[in-house]
Amino acid sequence: MNTMLRKSVLGIAGLAFTGGVFAGPIAAHADARPVEGKPVAVSVQGDKLIPHGVQGAQSKIDLNDEQTANAKAIIAATKKAGLPERAAVISIATSLQESKLENLGHLGDANDHDSLGLFQQRPSSGWGTPEQITNPEYSTLAFLKGLKQVDGWQDMPLTEAAQTVQVSAYPDAYAQWEQQAADIVAHNWNS
Repeated sequence: MNTMLRKSVLGIAGLAFTGGVFAGPIAAHADARPVEGKPVAVSVQGDKLIPHGVQGAQSKIDLNDEQTANAKAIIAATKKAGLPERAAVISIATSLQESKLENLGHLGDANDHDSLGLFQQRPSSGWGTPEQITNPEYSTLAFLKGLKQVDGWQDMPLTEAAQTVQVSAYPDAYAQWEQQAADIVAHNWNS
């Protein structure tokens, strides 16, 4: 290949790479839309709830009474396990991603394998029996047991800690729920 042609090819490749670097992150998030775009105000956040700041666009859903009760059950189980508020934030964000805080039973053809409950845990993967996994306290304690086995979970971004426990096909999806999870914990931790 002559020198002129090689320089032209390398120049085009360089432009394509540069364009990918600059447009890639924008294009990668072009389809990421928050469920609700309203700003969220939190009176108490502090470093203990969101020590790394939120990552990416945030989603928010309105919770019904069942979802609120499930969030409170996750907080109670976190306290029972003797873990701090940050563990509750990670747990609630994980449940928001996995089930929208709904204690899901078997969904028939729509089921992801044999995933059940708030965290979409699988009996076939050793999380417990279907009855255990659909018990909010049990499933939260099982998730927290996995979280405690992650070295340095307290110092990780939320999505990394959650993904290490959950091993999801969508590892970055947990991040979008961090603000709402922190709001829920801030509102309910002391109630």
